[in-house]
Amino acid sequence: MDKVPFRVAPMLATLVDRPFSKQGWVFEEKYDGVRMLAYKEGAKVSLISRNGIDRSNRYPTIAAALARVTAKTLLLDGEIVVFDSHKISRFQLLQQGGGQVKYAVFDCLYENGKDLRREPLAVRRNALEKVLKPGPILSIAKRLADDGVKAFEVAARLGLEGVIGKDSSASYAEGRSVAWLKVKINQQEEFVIGGFTAPEGSRHYFGALLLGAFRGRELRYVGKVGTGFNEQSLGSLHKRMKTLARTTSPFSSDISERSATFISPKLVAQIAFTERTKEGKLRHPVYLGLRDDKSAREVRQ
Repeated sequence: MDKVPFRVAPMLATLVDRPFSKQGWVFEEKYDGVRMLAYKEGAKVSLISRNGIDRSNRYPTIAAALARVTAKTLLLDGEIVVFDSHKISRFQLLQQGGGQVKYAVFDCLYENGKDLRREPLAVRRNALEKVLKPGPILSIAKRLADDGVKAFEVAARLGLEGVIGKDSSASYAEGRSVAWLKVKINQQEEFVIGGFTAPEGSRHYFGALLLGAFRGRELRYVGKVGTGFNEQSLGSLHKRMKTLARTTSPFSSDISERSATFISPKLVAQIAFTERTKEGKLRHPVYLGLRDDKSAREVRQ
């Protein structure tokens, strides 16, 4: 029977604050997209997000490309991405529907009846390269350099989001792991939307989003973002926020915004920024899009 006999939660990298090199580690491009597990079971392909939602209908071209792979059963791990003209993945392009959607694959957990989860990464990568032929829709994650510091320098020069270092001898472990370590070049994080301000001038729908992150059970305010929107995203986001409106603030501290409308902290936004202030507020934030593959409670300081 053409069936992958199990379901998994994705292996997650642990964030570190500086580039590094380690014997026996490999260093890959960190993609700026949406994590996705792909189950190929005969002619059927299921694309499952990190929070367990089937997104096959959202990315039909990727499902169709995987269906044409000759292996009867496969479980792949990768990232749904859209590349800009410089071949840099951009989450904002993916959210806005601009450009060709692709699947950058970096792991193979099951192949034609063989469970590869306990095999070292080197074996899994070899299986991936044998079974998957890169094309216009499917690609294999790019390795940057054998040395992690050099890989970081290459990534910075190219303008990539960051680097992920992986222990070649490690098996695949569900959840957060220190066998995969990520180093960011561009500052991007997820934040919870706790409210919005009234529009000013010619702006429609709202002015800025009020953002926070959880520490324990408290939602800590980190600032507001008013750039990165177009008319379509302003309208669609405002429509969703209106259904979550509430009379009290979800934040643990007072917010000095007279025109604020507060909402229940359920929506998660991807935000780019230059740095944080001493008080923990975001400098020069830019809205990139909503994330529906992560819950608000996962967003922590």
